Amino acid sequence: MEVVPHSARETVEAVEGVHLTQLAVGERASVQFFHLEPGAVVPTHSHEHEQVGYITGGSGVFVVGEDEDPREGEAFPVSAGDSYHLESEEPHSLVNDTEESLDGIDVFAPPRANPDWME
Repeated sequence: MEVVPHSARETVEAVEGVHLTQLAVGERASVQFFHLEPGAVVPTHSHEHEQVGYITGGSGVFVVGEDEDPREGEAFPVSAGDSYHLESEEPHSLVNDTEESLDGIDVFAPPRANPDWME
């Protein structure tokens, strides 16, 4: 067993206002914490990993679609207590269009052990 305290991991500001912390990484899945400041946007991207997650605080909007503009596509509002699922290779962004922080936990399978935002 491995226990990974949040305080033992480095938090990276991947893009302006988007803070990500890589937590436990196993053979079949990995966990990351995210914190989006008010107005922050995770740019549209996709990855081989299936992604499930849980919003622990605040609210925002996932936008799913091929468009490069992170605000163009099908909108899925989320708020504290909501969970979600994104298919592998599904283009998506996350927009915090509120005046409060948005926090949550993502689980990736297969594990996302070395995401490009850590570089």
